[in-house]
Amino acid sequence: MTPFTTRVIDVIKSIPWGKVMTYGQIAARAGNPRGARQVARILHAMSRPYRLPWHRVVNAKGCISLREEGYQLQKNLLEEEGIRFKANGGIELALYLYDPQGEEMWED
Repeated sequence: MTPFTTRVIDVIKSIPWGKVMTYGQIAARAGNPRGARQVARILHAMSRPYRLPWHRVVNAKGCISLREEGYQLQKNLLEEEGIRFKANGGIELALYLYDPQGEEMWED
């Protein structure tokens, strides 16, 4: 496992209940600001074995990137954590975005 992958897993695990982070935000915190797509691949491959709170990761617009059943499952899990969706299906990032200020941030 690469150091970046390990850091992405650590960042995702740190997202608290009722909050979300974006793919790009996670990538930047893990040391690669251009690694949002890598974060998506890591989530796909590592969510189950590492018990990641994958449902707390959304795109930069505050929307769920999954389709159909995956979309509905993620939306349900977020709603169970108290996150409310706007009429357009997005999340108000100003309310729900987790910004771990003061926590370690890596640079490659």
